[in-house]
Amino acid sequence: MIRWAVHLILAAVAFVVPLLLVSTWVFAAQERLAEIEAKPVDPTTEVAVAQAADAGYCSPELKKVLRRVLQSCGLMSNGEVRGCQPLEAKSVATVSGDDFNALFLPLAERAGILQFDYGKEELDPQDLALLDKIFADQGGGSYFFVVSRASPDGNEVFNRELSQKRGEAVLNHLKATFQDPDLDKEVGLLWLGEEFAQLDEQFCSWKRSGDTECSDTELNRSAFVAWIDCRL
Repeated sequence: MIRWAVHLILAAVAFVVPLLLVSTWVFAAQERLAEIEAKPVDPTTEVAVAQAADAGYCSPELKKVLRRVLQSCGLMSNGEVRGCQPLEAKSVATVSGDDFNALFLPLAERAGILQFDYGKEELDPQDLALLDKIFADQGGGSYFFVVSRASPDGNEVFNRELSQKRGEAVLNHLKATFQDPDLDKEVGLLWLGEEFAQLDEQFCSWKRSGDTECSDTELNRSAFVAWIDCRL
């Protein structure tokens, strides 16, 4: 009888002690959590990684345009290249040509303008050097934006097709050179021809592949390229 009572007491202790310990740990954890939540957040102590995924130039307007381009006319699907033609650009961008260009002014330090010869879509050595440099310097960017144009001289329909070929020339070079398995998910294409968002001379100060004097006409025989790091 005594032996049975001893076993019962030991069993009770073995059950109660762990239960008390767990209850104590849970209560202590709840108290610590309450203390942490009660403290005001110090912005200087926040982890910087969150900001790295959404750079300072990522205005709501830029995000809206970028999202529409990437979803509607930028990314490739099932190995097929998609892109928005000039006639679709206004509805995709949802802003005027000048406002569209202004969205990218904060990107001046990390973007480049590939200037093509008159009526040509081939990338010359200067174009390739600048394109390779910009693409290799991803710097945390999530999307590589390619906006190709044509100057207003010449036939309008021809210039639409020419701007498309210029954008595709950029894409084809990236595919052949970098062998990036994520390229299909990264590259956004927009072909503007001569009809929408022509660049003006304020973009002459940007990194350009052309070594000629900069004018509106020469500037728009081009493809704008840049890595953009915005959380969409």
